Amino acid sequence: MNYKIISDSSANLLNLSAVDFATVPLHIITDTKEFTDDSFLDVSAMQNYLSSYKGKSSTSCPNAHEWIEAIDDADVAFLVTITSNLSGACASAKAAASMYESEHPDKKVYVIDSLSTGPEMVLIINKLAELIKTDAASESIYTAICEYQKTTHLYFSLSSLDNLAKNGRINSILAKGIGILGIKIVGKASDIGTLQPMDKCRGDNRAYKCLINHMKKLNYNGGKIVISHTSNPAGAYEMNDLIKNEFGYEDAVVMENRALCSFYAEPGSILIGFEA
Repeated sequence: MNYKIISDSSANLLNLSAVDFATVPLHIITDTKEFTDDSFLDVSAMQNYLSSYKGKSSTSCPNAHEWIEAIDDADVAFLVTITSNLSGACASAKAAASMYESEHPDKKVYVIDSLSTGPEMVLIINKLAELIKTDAASESIYTAICEYQKTTHLYFSLSSLDNLAKNGRINSILAKGIGILGIKIVGKASDIGTLQPMDKCRGDNRAYKCLINHMKKLNYNGGKIVISHTSNPAGAYEMNDLIKNEFGYEDAVVMENRALCSFYAEPGSILIGFEA
């Protein structure tokens, strides 16, 4: 059987060596420019543009035909999407699955709503790759990944809320005040896939210690960790060292956010996906 994993670009992955993999781009849209979150995009240039842009901005998800094009001729495809509570990517993936299966009744497409983004999606995708390599039946793989999702989490420290304000998701006065005061918003992806603030911390050091405390409350005990950052490698590796010192486990996977994640988690922010 020809298995394939496809994710939208909020997973920050452009390739995966273990199995057949493809990504479909989300888009960041302003009044004057549109950025496609693919391998051709200069993410730093996008960030520089957005930092001085004063107008409204928005994001758009892949359409069903883009998902189908990525599926190509796969016998079994797993489509992993950003949380359905923040994007229409999951809905368009489900539409694509229905269309593809109706035209290819001997093939199967599974849609996995990550209820998250970024590093937690990476954990889900890597677990899918592990399961595929066991040669398990597709339905067993889907059942196993749904169970696995119950063990994964996403925490974050956001350095700015400007783009969330420009996107109309929060009050612009609140976003400006937080930026002036140097407040970091520490939060998580909730069980229903929304962004849930947990703490307001002044400065990175307090924010990172706060993240450690929240991991303790979840009884983190050495599961896999993926840390992604937006123009903040020093912060990501500092967080990695804090986790090693506190819990005594090996290094996390550290990666940089691409366009979609860096739009919401602006420069200076970090995201942590982990198993607990």
